[in-house]
Amino acid sequence: MPDHGCACRVAREGFSLTTFESMGLPAQLLKRLADLGLDTPTPIQAGAIPEALQGRDVMGLAQTGTGKTAAFGLPLVTAMLAEPGKPAPKTVRGLVLAPTRELVNQIAATLKTLTDGTPIKVNIVVGGASINAQINRLARGTDLLIATPGRLIDLLDRRALDLSKARFLVLDEADQMLDMGFIHALRRITPHLSKQRQSMLFSATMPKQMEELSAGYLTNPVKVQVSPPGKAADKIDQCIHFVAKAEKPSFLVEQLDVHREELALVFTRTKHGADRLLKTLDKAGYSAAAIHGNKSQGQRDRALQSFRDGKIKVLVATDVAARGLDIPAVRHVYNFDLPNVPDNYVHRIGRTARAGASGRAVAFCAPDEMGELKAIQKIMKLTIPVASGRPWEPVRGEKPKPNSNQRRRRSGGGGGGNGGNGGGRQRRRAA
Repeated sequence: MPDHGCACRVAREGFSLTTFESMGLPAQLLKRLADLGLDTPTPIQAGAIPEALQGRDVMGLAQTGTGKTAAFGLPLVTAMLAEPGKPAPKTVRGLVLAPTRELVNQIAATLKTLTDGTPIKVNIVVGGASINAQINRLARGTDLLIATPGRLIDLLDRRALDLSKARFLVLDEADQMLDMGFIHALRRITPHLSKQRQSMLFSATMPKQMEELSAGYLTNPVKVQVSPPGKAADKIDQCIHFVAKAEKPSFLVEQLDVHREELALVFTRTKHGADRLLKTLDKAGYSAAAIHGNKSQGQRDRALQSFRDGKIKVLVATDVAARGLDIPAVRHVYNFDLPNVPDNYVHRIGRTARAGASGRAVAFCAPDEMGELKAIQKIMKLTIPVASGRPWEPVRGEKPKPNSNQRRRRSGGGGGGNGGNGGGRQRRRAA
């Protein structure tokens, strides 16, 4: 009987393979890596790639910004280069599932970079884009398909693609897929896949549901964990300000004024909150944009490109951008609202200090966000340094509100309460 889930083997620590060349990657791929200036694997790559090259199922646990895409991408490309011939019409040889459009685009960009100059064909399918154009591209066959679960199911229902030949499956940011309720979509997709396949699952955290997910998709997996869940990048300078809700917009402008020419990513809890904050920044003279679930794919792509190019300096986003956004120039991340799901704090601040750079993560905490703050510090096993103010205290005799773990909602900034400022029930911060 196959060994599943929590019974998985654990990859050894102190990986001996310290170069890509020592892993046995094909010469064509090694040359491509050399052209890109890459010769030393990150810890997650050093642990996962040799196991995946042996055809084993892999469960990879690592924080954001550690090179997880190449950790599964290099073995996938290696396998594709070893297979002769082209994919048949409508068929897919390898499938990568990711929870958001932004993450799909980022994965595709990395894989297209790795496959440049090879016959390997990379396609993407996401919601918010023309499904007919996607159908036409898929009709010619695909080597590597990167997709969001919802749009993939739409295409399967239309019989626009055939996954029965897909011998490779990757679930990326699997914990966020669980948070966003994609477990049922994954169960619909599974029967379409070849039973004879290699599967890999990558995640930044390990919630309890992950055991169920891994048991359903992985067979006798090797577990590669290179950092504790909830750990942020070492080069991120974190701090927190205790600020009344009504004071947050003006306080953010004060903070941004200190580094007007550097890229800053600002996270809000809701879509409407992002739009309101954008208007405030426009009035303050900032070149800014917002991305969230109510924006079309075209709007989101244009905003991200302008931010990446430095044409806009501030990007306001919901948790739709907490993962899948890889812009090394981002030096500042602001948690304008603390997230309801504490793990998302780690993913948010992981948008800075990319590729070995340093960065700042600044959080604002209003009176009604003390539960969120406590939950964040608990999973991170640290106390975030206080930059100004002091922790809010309940009025004597008042019971504290439930913390965010008792009222989890789906990620993506789709809805949720706006909190309220709590000013009538809690003391104001010290000046």
